[in-house]
Amino acid sequence: MIDEDNSVNMENVDAVATPRGKGYHHGDLRAAVIAAGMKRLTEGDDAELGLRALARDVGVSATALYRHFPDKEALLDALADEGLRRLGALQAQAWLKAGGGKAGFLAIGIAYVRFAHEDPAIFRLSFTRQMPERYREAGTDGGETAFNLLRVGVSQALPQLDAPDVAALHAWSLVHGLAMLILDRRIEWDEARVEQVVAMTFGGFD
Repeated sequence: MIDEDNSVNMENVDAVATPRGKGYHHGDLRAAVIAAGMKRLTEGDDAELGLRALARDVGVSATALYRHFPDKEALLDALADEGLRRLGALQAQAWLKAGGGKAGFLAIGIAYVRFAHEDPAIFRLSFTRQMPERYREAGTDGGETAFNLLRVGVSQALPQLDAPDVAALHAWSLVHGLAMLILDRRIEWDEARVEQVVAMTFGGFD
């Protein structure tokens, strides 16, 4: 997921990591369907995500969706990408709220684990889809956005590091592993404990 050409300016994060629109307006059917799918995902892991179900949610025929989603796999790809964008948006907001630096870097890590805990179905879908080349070619891969926010956080919080990409991958591995342990119920969700664990990596570099 490392792409040197897909950089992110932390001072302008809202322009690259803001969730898409929530309502259906003429000409915005794709966004409306994605919003409906995300809403269903928040209801649980067993949510029905078929084209027909989502067409009913937005009040159109299933055939109207084929222009935007030729099949269910394309729809799931779009939902996974939107999930990653939402994750990136939450991390960006956490960074800005904490004021950047090491505090912001720590906040990004905590936000990652919290997102997994609060929206497990979205998190699982987002990280179990192999995003197709069309997202990378269009520069819209939400996974790239999320990782680049993390990498920029490393670079700004820890400018002395010679290999920020390696440090970013190390930090990402830590929070993703912690998130999966919680989702798989190997450990209980405890926000104070999560902060302690994340701080060992995200606040412990010198």
